[in-house]
Parts: sequence; structure tokens; C-alpha cells
Amino acid sequence: MQKIKAILAKNFESFAYFYRYLRYRIFISIILSIVVGFLDGLGLSMFLPLFQVLDPSAPKTENALSGPVAFLPKLLDYFSINFDIYSVLVILCLFFCLKGVAQYIRTSYQVVLQQSFIKQIRLTLIACLNKIGYKYFVGSDVGRIQNTLSAEVDRVARAYQTYFTALQFSVFVLVYMGFAFFVDFKFALVVSVGGLLTNLLYKKLYARTKGASKELTLSNHLFQSLIIQRVANFKYLKATGSDERFSKKLINTTIDIEKDNRKIGILSSILTATREPLLIFVVVLVIFIQVAVLKGGLSTIIVSLIFFYKALNALMFVQTQTNLFLAVSGSLNNMSEFTDELQSNEEKDGTIVTTGINTGIRFENVSFAYNNERIILGNINLTFPKNQTIALVGESGSGKTTLVNLLVGLIQPTSGKILLDELSLSEINKHAFQQKVGYITQDPVIFNDTIFNNVTFWDPPTEQNKERFYRALEQSSAADFVASLPGKENEMLGNAGINLSGGQKQRLSIARELYKDINLLVLDEATSALDSETEQNIQKNIDALKGKYTVVIIAHRLSTVRSADIVCFLKNGKIEATGSFEELTNTNADFQRMVKMQEI
Repeated sequence: MQKIKAILAKNFESFAYFYRYLRYRIFISIILSIVVGFLDGLGLSMFLPLFQVLDPSAPKTENALSGPVAFLPKLLDYFSINFDIYSVLVILCLFFCLKGVAQYIRTSYQVVLQQSFIKQIRLTLIACLNKIGYKYFVGSDVGRIQNTLSAEVDRVARAYQTYFTALQFSVFVLVYMGFAFFVDFKFALVVSVGGLLTNLLYKKLYARTKGASKELTLSNHLFQSLIIQRVANFKYLKATGSDERFSKKLINTTIDIEKDNRKIGILSSILTATREPLLIFVVVLVIFIQVAVLKGGLSTIIVSLIFFYKALNALMFVQTQTNLFLAVSGSLNNMSEFTDELQSNEEKDGTIVTTGINTGIRFENVSFAYNNERIILGNINLTFPKNQTIALVGESGSGKTTLVNLLVGLIQPTSGKILLDELSLSEINKHAFQQKVGYITQDPVIFNDTIFNNVTFWDPPTEQNKERFYRALEQSSAADFVASLPGKENEMLGNAGINLSGGQKQRLSIARELYKDINLLVLDEATSALDSETEQNIQKNIDALKGKYTVVIIAHRLSTVRSADIVCFLKNGKIEATGSFEELTNTNADFQRMVKMQEI
């Protein structure tokens, strides 16, 4: 069974991918296509008895009929219905009406199936993105992530549609060929040869289209990456006159995308343009063979021609849809690889759910190195007691941010242990732990939404949540400026809070963390980008939190950590000294030098 699955996965890679999401529902869709094709074939087969009934010289016995409709005279006789032109016409209409009903059911089911497939793709990507590790994310191609989550999903939707349209018409080809074999075996062989020849003609076009699709996917990844960088660095590029130089990269990538799309479009145009001439050529050839070589009768020729036309037309449609599928197959391959890559980099999580910090967090001989080569932190032993304020200071590159990343579970230590209340952080459910963490950075995180949604993270505006919201604004000294805005808490903040000052954005950022039920508050250079007056106001708010939370402060300005319970001085990835601000000033020469340089 495993070998069979491996063979199917290798030779029917795209089908296996769709089956991964839709399971048995794929086969329901195929069965419905068979039903539609079978009813269509029965309806077309009714032209044969119709011609025989209309032909006075034709025998009117049940033996005059063969193939799919040979049962009709017996069935009509069983119900005491005469086998005449009227009964044949009624049955013909009945078959096509039943086909219409089946076609409606099939197309409706296909729409539901496609939407279900796309929904599952999006939900899977969102779930995978939530579970990947921070270390993997920072080394990822952001353009690829954005392109895959947006444009690539739409292209995969087109891949699904064209693949199953081609599959549906392949079923029709088989059904019509089956009916053709019943009506005229020699005719069916001619159809088979014609179909194989046309398929060989298009094989090279398929390969070129598939290659162009892969190139288009890579170009789209690069374009999305450049767009993200262009928007993120707009101010710098504009202020330094570098926007035109950067735009050249965007222009060149746009040209590459246009070339790939044009190549795919031309190949599709060739298929479309040659489809009908080839069809007519083979139709003429088949009629000639039936009349001149096989000496077929008029009714057989006409019915055979109908089946042939339907089968060959379906085959041409299969070829066209196959080429359209190959045009977006690069996106399908990318989506499959990207999903597998995300799942293989899923962050391992513990099972123990904690309620918060009871005693503190302790580092025991913790070291961290990127790719086990470049050592960032070495042999760190440090305790973060509950509801105390710990400041991490040191020169740039001393390892402060990496230490905090370890503290909040963003990365895992290369060696050593991190303990939360004597439980290893690796055994704890990180999601539950991180929900108790407040994180405020130098660049406040502001979403393009209302102030209320920014602070509450889209909580419903119940009375209880509103009370928490206003309390958080008061604690962060943001209440006055929010009240002064025209829309107050419903004021839209624009892209990255463009309508607010730096201090206002930072206050809202603090309010968001205070709104949450947190135990650990991390301030990563939270006030370094603000003017002195704003910094002092916010610093007073932070100092007022002392004793209420476990607060960890990363700071270059030593004046902001004078009131910390513990100051940890890092140098070259190691802890050089710990103690109060005054103790380090008196005992550590490097720290004393930093204090003097900042004139504190």
C-alpha cells in the first residue's frame, strides 16, 4: 500500500496535493462528472434510433438497435409504450433534462469544493505562520511569505479550477469514447489516433509553459520583497534621493514579470488559435474515412461524427486547460513547498500551562550561538525575581536583546536551562506564557485601526472592556490626548500611527500592554527615541508600575534605570556585574565610565 501511495504521489503530484486537503470529496466530483457525461452520451445515442425511426427503409425491430440504447425497445414494451418517433423524442429530451440537473449539481458542488479548498489553504498557512519559530522567521524571505499568502493563493485557486476542469473533460473524453466503441469500434480507433497526434503537438508547449510559470513565481517573490522594503524605508529613500535608484530594481523586476506573463500568454494563444483548425481537419478526415474506407451508413456516420466531435472537442479543452494549469503550476509547487517548509520549522512547545510568575525566572549556565558558531551569550546565570525591576545595560552588541529574546521564549538556548518557578521553559506551553508578557519597543507597534482596537486588540466593546481600556489610558498618561481627538477612542490612527507624535504612539503602546493581564513587562529601549520631556513623563508612568509587575528594561540611557532593583551589566555576551545602580557605580570601572560619559 505504501508503494502504491508513493507511485501515485510521484506521478500524480498535483492530484495528491489537492487530495491532501479535500480527501474523498474529489471522487464525488469525479463521479458527478461521469454521471453528466453518461447522460449526455445517452442523449446523443438517441439520435441513432431517431434516424432509424425516420428512415422508412430501416427495420423497426429491437435488433435494429445496438450499443448503449439497445435496451430501449424492451423497456418501452415493458411499459406498453410504442417504439415510435414520439417516444424517442420524449426519451431524448428526458436524458438531456437529467443531464442538466446533474450538471447543475456538479457545478454547484464544484464551487463549494473550490471555496472549501481555498479556505483550507488560507487557514493552514495562517496556522503554520503562527507556529513557526522566531529564529526561522528572521532568516526568511519576507517577500516570499507575503507573496505566498496573497497573490500565490489566488494563483493556486486558478490552478485548482483549471486542473479539475481538465480532469472533468478528460472524463467526458473517456465517456464519449466508450459510447463511440459501442456505436462503431473502427471509428473509436480513428478518434484515438487523432487525439494522440494532437496531444503530441502540444507536449512541447506544455513544457515551455511550466518553465515560464516557475520563473514568474520567483519574480513575484522578489517584487513583493522589494515593495515591502520600499514602503518600510520610504522616508530614508526619499530624504537621501535614493528612491530612483531603488525604483530601478522594482522596474527591472516588473519587466521580468511582464516577460514571463507575455510568454505564458503567447503560448496560450497558440493553443487557442490552433484548436479549431485542428478540430475541423480531423473531422473532415474522419468523415472521409467513414465514407470512403469504412463504407459506413448515413445514420452511423452522423452519430459517430457527433461523438467524435464531442470527444475531440473535450480533448482540445483538456489540452487548453492543461496549459492554463501549467501556467500557474509554479505557484502550486511553491505553495506545497512553502507549507511543508513552515510545518517542518514549527516551533516545539511544552504542555505545562502556567498561571503566571510565582517566584521568578532563572537562567542557569545559559549560552546561545547562531548556527552553533557565532557565540552571542556565554554562561549566563541570572535571576529575574517576581515583581522586581531588572535593567540590562551594556554597549551595543553586548547581548541584551538576545537575552530578552531567550527570556520571553522567542529563541531557545544552545546550552543551559531557563526556569520559570523551577519549571524548564522548554516544558511550558509558550503561547500561554507569552500571553502574560507585555513587550514595548523603541518603535511602537501601531495598527491602522481605531485607538480602542489598538489598545484592546479587537476585544468587543463591552462595559467591562471599556473600563479596562480607560484604566490603561490613565496608567499610561494617554487619557488626556485621546480625549482631545475628534473621534476620541474611535479615532483612526492611519498607517503606523502617522497621525500621532512619537510620545503619543509610545503611550498607546504602553496602554495596550497594561490593558492585558500580564506578569512580565519588557521595555526594549522604549523611550530612547523620544524628546526629554516626553521621556520623563513616560518614565514616571513606568516607575509607577514598580512592584506591580516583573519589569525588564533594556536601556542605553542609564538615567532611565536608576530606580531599578537590579542592574545587570553585560559585556561581550557575558555578565560582568550585577547589583543596584549605586553599587555598580562604585564597584565596576566600565559601568562607572558609562555613567561619566552620560553625565549622570
